[in-house]
Amino acid sequence: MARFPDNEIISLVGKAPRFDLAESVGPSVRLAELVDMAFGGGADFSLDYGTAAGNAALRQEIANDNGVDADDVVVTVGGMHALFLIAFTLCSSGDEAVVAEPVFPLARNALTAVGATTRALPLRFDTGYRVDLDAIRELLSPKTRVVSLASPQNPSGVAIPEHTLREIAALLAEHAPQAWLVIDETYREAAYGDNAAAPSAACLGPRVITVSSLSKCHGSAGLRIGWAITRDAALRQALVTAKFSTVISCSPVDEALALAVFRQRDRIIGERRKLLAQHLQFTEHWVSRHGTHIEWVRPDAGALCCMRLKPEVFDAAAVERFYATLAKYSTRVAPGPWFGDDPLVFRLGFGLPTLTQLAIALECVSVALTEATHGGGA
Repeated sequence: MARFPDNEIISLVGKAPRFDLAESVGPSVRLAELVDMAFGGGADFSLDYGTAAGNAALRQEIANDNGVDADDVVVTVGGMHALFLIAFTLCSSGDEAVVAEPVFPLARNALTAVGATTRALPLRFDTGYRVDLDAIRELLSPKTRVVSLASPQNPSGVAIPEHTLREIAALLAEHAPQAWLVIDETYREAAYGDNAAAPSAACLGPRVITVSSLSKCHGSAGLRIGWAITRDAALRQALVTAKFSTVISCSPVDEALALAVFRQRDRIIGERRKLLAQHLQFTEHWVSRHGTHIEWVRPDAGALCCMRLKPEVFDAAAVERFYATLAKYSTRVAPGPWFGDDPLVFRLGFGLPTLTQLAIALECVSVALTEATHGGGA
């Protein structure tokens, strides 16, 4: 009876181990940082319905940040809600959707749940998870309604260059004119240190839809605020209607707190970018110490990256021992199969722990690498 397939990634919202390197977020904002700005220091806040499109001031802040108009923005209950509304609005049984894989599984599940046939666009560790334009062209057909990408990608943190996104939009216009290009930009602003964030793809073309949320870059996953941006007025109205028909509105409390996040975004994002840069450098040094056992694709942004157990060192039994040893030390990474990737690959999140905790957690991974390869002659 289930419409959505099971996936062990649901464990990320369950009980966490002592060292959780499976997460893809940084430190969370504390409620006390936002309350005074959101509610004026008082508790006299009317708990009315919100609007179907979303709080007007919040939509304006999102628009300012993405180079669009406020009327182009629909506020949703997290980015995943936006992806579901897009799938529900654009796809029916028999339609096709091209999905870059590996992928955050819920993004694919939203499309299959509404009856769309998904066609995988393979992104591989060996090619740095880069998008192949010829591969996209071969997957397009008159039945294509959505091409779903993420930039930076989850799980790899690899970004798709702006010129490549423009070429993809042009491919759709020529080979699948009824299709929409959907780009999940959830990690876009999670640049490292003083690196500039990539520009939003929201203005790349009339059939481009971008999705994002406060969950990753802004440290506010618990607010459940996301958004979709489309320059197409008819599609925007369809998304607003779909939102109203599923949740009516977002919580006005969440929207008020989200507005406070945006008004402190320079501080909030700036602090997290500095932390991410430090943690990325530490992780990179750790990888260099373990070159006989492991390799990685260095991410472009975000608190996440993909690592691979070296195939010449790890057989299937050694992979099992690796994960069993991690569990013994109450440490977790995100296995590649969660995302449709090779069993030798895992996602490592380096942004959530403190630097001290990250050092201890990575030493647990070091022990697991050693024990796994000395437990059965792999």
